[in-house]
Amino acid sequence: MICIWVSLDVVSYKPTRDHRTTINSWNTFVLGRDYRLKAARLCPRTRQEKHWRRNHFDLCTAIHETESPCVPKPIDPRVREPIKPAYRFDVSLEPDIFTEEKYALFEHYQYHVHEEGPDQVSRKGFKRFLCSGVGQTQRIHNGRRQELGSYHQCYRLDGRLVAIGVLDLLPECVSSVYLIYHQDVKEWSFGKLSALREISLAIEGNYPYYYMGYYIHSCIKMRYKNQYKPTYLLDLETYSWNPLDADHLARLSARKYVSMSLERQLRLPPRSLTPADNLGLDDEELTQLRKYLQSGEIVGAFGSLMPGLMTLDEVQNEVNLDGWKGLRQWYTWNIMDPSSPKGVIAELAAALGPALVRQFVLDFSP
Repeated sequence: MICIWVSLDVVSYKPTRDHRTTINSWNTFVLGRDYRLKAARLCPRTRQEKHWRRNHFDLCTAIHETESPCVPKPIDPRVREPIKPAYRFDVSLEPDIFTEEKYALFEHYQYHVHEEGPDQVSRKGFKRFLCSGVGQTQRIHNGRRQELGSYHQCYRLDGRLVAIGVLDLLPECVSSVYLIYHQDVKEWSFGKLSALREISLAIEGNYPYYYMGYYIHSCIKMRYKNQYKPTYLLDLETYSWNPLDADHLARLSARKYVSMSLERQLRLPPRSLTPADNLGLDDEELTQLRKYLQSGEIVGAFGSLMPGLMTLDEVQNEVNLDGWKGLRQWYTWNIMDPSSPKGVIAELAAALGPALVRQFVLDFSP
């Protein structure tokens, strides 16, 4: 299983029909039939506005259409009061701090979606998982104020918290970390709705990219990320971005690990290789090809090529792993096996670094 970063170019993004339907269905639900009829009578759109809306779809306009500050509330002369939508819908970008309101939604989500029990969900776990403590700041970029840091984007319906999008706002991107929602809004595809809201945040905040986390081609649940176009995957060999197009998808289906830079260098076809393939490679290139095709078999942190991790050679040279040799079977365990205690300790050292890992105590008791 290879995890690859996936990003979306928000400037070039065009909502699909499914994405437009998701937004329109939610907007219809929030406004309600009664409000829409009255609004059409009390503040009708001009002919030009109607024509434009029939032929264009502006993501940011549609996303904000039902947010409370954006909903027109003309006076109904029959009752001399402003008309109101079926629900009050508010979206706010808040610091990623703990509140009991947020924890109650997290608890509900873990119970109903992940089917965890009360002994598996805790306030401490919520804080550790979704409250980074990184903080928030601002900067002016190209004449616009840009938020930076870790945030919770909170969605409230009639004042009730129904969803939270956990976000990291970086100078060049909006990075989606996690989403939790109440089962009462499940039918409205809040996963898609929140992603579209976050894309509009990136567009309006002058962030050129929207990061959707990892892409694992073998995981069917992650295939939806390719529905947002143009999408790019990170090449783990060169740290360059490549379009996730039909050719790229075919190569991902044919091989466990794909580096588009090496695919081009080795002139590989976008399908599984057979013994009959004559690629015209010299001995050195054939050796590189064999290593490349075997790379998908590597498991664990040392085979993930994740930026920031120490390599296996660095761990063995810079960390005194022999300090753990008092454990029985220490020399029989394979350091490349992430399920063995030796592999666990080596991967911990790779993630923390030689200075910090010395301060840790591991407890292997059941």
